[in-house]
Amino acid sequence: MKSEQLSVFLENRAGRLAEVTRTLAEAGVNIRALSLADTSDFGILRLIVCNHEKAQMVLKEKGFTLGRTHVVAVEVPDQPGGLDAILQLMSANNINVEYMYAFAQSATDNAVMIFRFDKTDAAIDLLQQNNFSILPPQRLCDI
Repeated sequence: MKSEQLSVFLENRAGRLAEVTRTLAEAGVNIRALSLADTSDFGILRLIVCNHEKAQMVLKEKGFTLGRTHVVAVEVPDQPGGLDAILQLMSANNINVEYMYAFAQSATDNAVMIFRFDKTDAAIDLLQQNNFSILPPQRLCDI
């Protein structure tokens, strides 16, 4: 089960990130998870939102450059070694983690990690075969 992620390309200048959050807030789009990586010239804001179509529309209207990619939301046991088990499984099967970030959720026995794999379908199959719980996209907004 793949989830959609929006990538927003930002000039690295004061207030540009606030323009994104204001645009989404005014449109009533909830941000569920995010990651920001930057260089001296630009940043990439990766977002999991509850209404991708609306978010994409309002951000494009404001002149933001966007990309859409598939990521995988995986429940990870919230204990020492929980994340390592997934990473060892991927490594042993020659699947690269391009990037990952955490997803905030209510108190449970599991954390949720968002992964971007180089071989997404193979990673999903492998995770399911090894009894890892992959969250469907609609569940990300229900948590």
